[in-house]
Amino acid sequence: MRLGILGGTFDPPHFGHLQMAEAALAQLQLDRVLFAPVGVQPLKQGEPSTRPEQRARLVELAIADRPHFALSRVDLDRPGPHYTADLLAIVQRQHPTAALWFIMGEDSLSDLLRWREPARVLHLARLAVLRRPGYEPAWPTFDQALPQLRARLDWIEHAEIDISASDIRQRLQAGRSVEHLVPPKVLQFILEQQLYRHPA
Repeated sequence: MRLGILGGTFDPPHFGHLQMAEAALAQLQLDRVLFAPVGVQPLKQGEPSTRPEQRARLVELAIADRPHFALSRVDLDRPGPHYTADLLAIVQRQHPTAALWFIMGEDSLSDLLRWREPARVLHLARLAVLRRPGYEPAWPTFDQALPQLRARLDWIEHAEIDISASDIRQRLQAGRSVEHLVPPKVLQFILEQQLYRHPA
């Protein structure tokens, strides 16, 4: 099995997340993509976020009609903080015969050396990186610190996805439409639960 993992806060999940996962699924011939909402994001500690169970439900609604996508509760069902290396190790134990790809944007790649155990991340999974204009990997630094990176990286080519969860939250706080940014079921849940009504 070829298994992709897309981690994130998903606060809320939006069409950009879905398009990135679809691009990885098609271009890397993956069998499935797991959406893995983080419980406590180590690089964003102290920042407010929607409750984990609400974010998990939002992901379930976002992927409900896409059979190749599934929710992973690996980070939600264990205490934090949560690190990608630990997430990948648990997913590998759950799917011992699977080859893993961790899906990310090129902007996240620039933070890789700040992650806990980046070499272990590369040992457990290949990186599926969505190219983004304006970001150029610091190859001399990477080549010295993580010489195996280039061999463990697969680029995903896709049109620029100009959607961010923070922009969606701001639009909702201002009473502006987000129908073109999130799936209908996600928007319905946001409105029912009165999420993002107040500034974070």
